[in-house]
Amino acid sequence: MKSLFVFLLALLLAACSPATATPPPARLDVYATTAAGPWLEDAFACTADQNTILGVATSPDSADLVLRIGEPPALTSPAYQIDTEEILVVTHRESPVQNLTAEGARDLFAGRGDPSVQVWAYADGEDVQQAFDKLVMGGEPVTALARMATSTQEMSDTLNAGKNAVGILPGHWKVGTVREVYSAGTVPVLAITGAEPEGALKQLVACLQK
Repeated sequence: MKSLFVFLLALLLAACSPATATPPPARLDVYATTAAGPWLEDAFACTADQNTILGVATSPDSADLVLRIGEPPALTSPAYQIDTEEILVVTHRESPVQNLTAEGARDLFAGRGDPSVQVWAYADGEDVQQAFDKLVMGGEPVTALARMATSTQEMSDTLNAGKNAVGILPGHWKVGTVREVYSAGTVPVLAITGAEPEGALKQLVACLQK
């Protein structure tokens, strides 16, 4: 009888014990350049099984994590390589531009190529343009006659539609009726944090590196 009383008392105490509180989810904001869009999808996949809410920042200054391709001109924050990306010169399949050498690619984007070809580039601050300038242009500016794409998606759409257009695409964005005429090389895909990552941010970076 005594053992039954002890058993019932234990059950009562267990029922009255406060439940372990579930910690609130962590909130992280990630900014990705248009060229780094594929890795933003990976970031969402990484946090799907974590107690983390992932938001998309509209500016790198307001982000906990910045995703970009290639190293920025002045890097002072912690940066972690999560992948590599190839920088390509791409045309429509019916373009008159054939396979290029390094010199041929530089001449074309400097404005010394076939005048019937319309060169497309990005603004100087775009990561893919910075990578291209470093790998191909060697300090020489892109021709002032080049048209500017505001995103890798716009560049891809333009090259798929324009038979005389030639432009720059990261390897992950080479889709549709385009063909590669020159590979400038590969650059790292970076995850950049404002400080040494801890907690949920550290977990996210580690997952992206797998």
